[in-house]
Amino acid sequence: MIKQMHSGWAYLVLIVLIGAFINALLGVISKKEFKVKDLRLALFALIFAHIQLILGFINYYVSPFYTHMKEIGMGATMKDATARLITVEHPLMMILAIVLITMGFSKHKKRTSDKAKFRTIAIFYGMALLLILAKIPWQQWFAK
Repeated sequence: MIKQMHSGWAYLVLIVLIGAFINALLGVISKKEFKVKDLRLALFALIFAHIQLILGFINYYVSPFYTHMKEIGMGATMKDATARLITVEHPLMMILAIVLITMGFSKHKKRTSDKAKFRTIAIFYGMALLLILAKIPWQQWFAK
């Protein structure tokens, strides 16, 4: 059940994160005013990503991959590409992506101009989006 929640919530995270990123890019390009809706979109992306992180931590520790990693050891896990992706690369990159989202949201609040606010969100959320898309275990996600 946790794995299904983690996978299902991931769609929402991607939709909201892509929306916040595109909104920030459009804000930079069109030089529009940073309004409450822009703040809320960035905030929802932050909140959804943090909920996904919590679901991910729960999923990680109840996963058969985690049990398998404990049984065979970290050295053998690192030699198996699928096990390494699920138990090391995916969690590490997702944590890093959420750190970037958090940093971007925090830093945008300190910016004084609207363009700087949009640019900060676009940069940090964009980097986070790239990390997320690069390390989603696509084969497992679509194998359901």
